[in-house]
Amino acid sequence: MPQLSLELPHQLGQEEAARRLKDRFNAVCERYQTQISDLTHQWNGHNFSFDFHTMGMKIAGTLAVEPAKVTLAASLPLAAMLFKKVIEDRIRQEMGQVLA
Repeated sequence: MPQLSLELPHQLGQEEAARRLKDRFNAVCERYQTQISDLTHQWNGHNFSFDFHTMGMKIAGTLAVEPAKVTLAASLPLAAMLFKKVIEDRIRQEMGQVLA
């Protein structure tokens, strides 16, 4: 399965960055609840794993919150690769706002 990998720097510290990302994740889940199904997610310290289905495709990945950066790694179905740039840009925008 093709991969999506992003690194986003921040100056919030590990705890604050993780707190903000947790809050945003909950808000996004609420906003898009009708478009996603079979959602599973778990925070383990500063690491987050998730998977869900949307538009008939399974998305799975991990997020690692480090002291000065956040690393996202996700597997995307081949069909989603047509939208990889759009997906990356949207994630960068959303996470950039959270980590600002």
